[in-house]
Amino acid sequence: MIHLIAFSSDISPEYNHFFLLLVIICGTVGTGIAAFLIYCAWRYRRRDPNELPSQIANYIPVEAAWIGIPAIVFIAMFVYGVKLYFDIERPPDNAQVIYVVAKQWMWKLQHVDGTREINELHVPVGQSIELRMISQDVIHSLYVPDFRIKQDVLPGRYTTIWFRATRPGAYHLFCAEYCGTDHSHMGGWVYAMNPIDYSKWVRQGGAEGSLADTGEKLFHQFACANCHHYSGHGRGPNLVELYGRAVRLEGGGTGVADDAYLRQSILAPNARITEGFRRSIMPTFQGQLTEDQVIALIAYIKAVGARPAQSIATESYEPGTAKPAISAAQPAPSADVTKRSGGR
Repeated sequence: MIHLIAFSSDISPEYNHFFLLLVIICGTVGTGIAAFLIYCAWRYRRRDPNELPSQIANYIPVEAAWIGIPAIVFIAMFVYGVKLYFDIERPPDNAQVIYVVAKQWMWKLQHVDGTREINELHVPVGQSIELRMISQDVIHSLYVPDFRIKQDVLPGRYTTIWFRATRPGAYHLFCAEYCGTDHSHMGGWVYAMNPIDYSKWVRQGGAEGSLADTGEKLFHQFACANCHHYSGHGRGPNLVELYGRAVRLEGGGTGVADDAYLRQSILAPNARITEGFRRSIMPTFQGQLTEDQVIALIAYIKAVGARPAQSIATESYEPGTAKPAISAAQPAPSADVTKRSGGR
């Protein structure tokens, strides 16, 4: 049952207030127009077959009020809606990222620490949670009514939505897009827990390494290290400190090395060629990797170095050269990561 009074997430009160405002204003306008039509139909009805009403043309005050007042009201509603939209669509910088892969007919959720869940999601109360989602087959839609969040989950494209639970409890998770025969069974639960209880749950999870650790295994399993040397002199671009940078492309232009860019580079490497590297060197892994494995590889690339967000617009990655000096704001990759990667 949707909680209407006891709000379950930060966005719920403002969402409810906006929805109530829309109902009141639109209901008032609609009722007023209907009442005015009924009144005019009775007041100005023809009482005699030969009766001719007086003609009034261009009554400016009424026309100005009829145009001006609704314009002001509905523009104000639009501005309010835009603000609420951006609040929902922009995750806070400190949001905890959880990866979601939708498939017929289940939700697969992966925490950065390696914990995996199916049709269940455990989160701490008071922590902003960013869901970074993709579909493995058809279009799905993640919907948690109590949190007032709903976002389409698309094949071949990452979409995001965020929330911050404000009270412990179990909240229904649905797929709100018809996705096939068992669509009605594609559901689950979000469990919002007190931070202490959540810490206990994490310790009991028994994750075998982080998401980046899984990605590192795949990195070597598929021989990615043969071309992507950490010395900067491999046949492929250096991946150290690549994530978050602006990458120069063959033919002009740049692209930011974010999740979507890296996914495309893995599955369709010839779609955007990094400047200084030949076409068709890297094979496509389309059909060889699941979306879960792609997410793990991206997590590993992040682990070997990521730049702060403010540096994206001012710095670019020069392919085929040694990695640039690491600033004080960005620590070097740990010796453990370099050692486990073969020191390349």
